[in-house]
Amino acid sequence: MARLEARNITKRFFPQNDKSTPYTAIKDVNLTIEDQQLVCFVGPSGCGKTTLLNILAGLDKPTEGEVILNGRPVTETGPDRIMVFQENALFPWLRVIDNVEFGLKMRGVEKQTRREIAMRYLDMMQLSKFSEAYVYQLSGGMKQRVAIARALAIDPEVLFMDEPFAALDAQTRDLLLVELQLIWAKTRKTIVFVSHNITESVCLGDKVVVFTSRPGRIKSEIKVDYRRPRLPEDTDLADYHRKVLEELKSELTEARKKELVDGKT
Repeated sequence: MARLEARNITKRFFPQNDKSTPYTAIKDVNLTIEDQQLVCFVGPSGCGKTTLLNILAGLDKPTEGEVILNGRPVTETGPDRIMVFQENALFPWLRVIDNVEFGLKMRGVEKQTRREIAMRYLDMMQLSKFSEAYVYQLSGGMKQRVAIARALAIDPEVLFMDEPFAALDAQTRDLLLVELQLIWAKTRKTIVFVSHNITESVCLGDKVVVFTSRPGRIKSEIKVDYRRPRLPEDTDLADYHRKVLEELKSELTEARKKELVDGKT
């Protein structure tokens, strides 16, 4: 069953110094995301992956087209859609437990109930023994796990993730790739994940959506039908990796050409 749909989405932006000449970030995007599906977006830098993610989350509005969630148009943000950013956006002056409880507190959830919910997700993220620590005392990978726990505690229908592991070292990223799959298996959340890393997208995605260079369109949707949890070093994933890479090769070349042209103008 379709949980989320993008219908004929186009987004144009006006450069700050030229209000008469817009540029198109994404164009005519149609996409269906099923309930409980984990979908990854990959494409050249600047192809509009994050732009589409923001539109799906209600953080931005399309110039044309519409987003449908559970059969209803999306017109603004809401607690049914939560974003995890590349930067964890935690409150460093609060303890870990207070960070995870924050969204629940804003919704008026009773103290004991929100504490139980927060601890459940911290335990899921293997962070329960750090519940009383402050954010500044944690490693980068632990901070991202806190951010994910905070998002899950609100119990959104769709979880959006914008390159949340990009700033982490390779070892930490690989561990979190496995942890996120285990969390997804427990929660069965619908997750939309933006990545610049093919291995990451193949490890995580039920479906990998490949974008063209700007203006971003959907070039192909590659289904990854393979057991979980998947490990980055699993050689049996090589065929899926190759399929995504083949789709991306020409787009990366085209994106580079556009960068060179833009640099001359």
